[in-house]
Amino acid sequence: MEEKALEVLKEQFEKEPYARKFGIRLIDIKDGYALVEMEVTSEMNNIFGMAHGGAVFSLIDAAFELAGNSGGIVSVALSMNLAYTYPAKAGDVLRAEARETNSTRKTGLYDIKVTNQDGRMVASCQALVYRKGQPLPWLEG
Repeated sequence: MEEKALEVLKEQFEKEPYARKFGIRLIDIKDGYALVEMEVTSEMNNIFGMAHGGAVFSLIDAAFELAGNSGGIVSVALSMNLAYTYPAKAGDVLRAEARETNSTRKTGLYDIKVTNQDGRMVASCQALVYRKGQPLPWLEG
């Protein structure tokens, strides 16, 4: 089921309106892992001319969504603890890499790092999912 779940997630993510709005692209996905990328545009700026924290968070959340659901079980966010470490600006290409660090039948813990095109860390996040115990809806039937 793992391979089927990964294929279905890829297909669904390509259609996700929110990710498309931000230009978030899926680079890689495996069980417990996802890598996504986004180019920061001037429309994502805050009042100081830097990337808005919400834009960076959206990239993190996309990686988390994919990694957390990669096992084929509906998984939803319980908590996310985020630190912004370096400002991003328009023209930067950001990558968010989510790795599962612990998994139980009901929860999954993820370490998510965002880096820019120079490899500089922009943000770091620890996130927890709750596994609802039901297969992804696109796997049924």
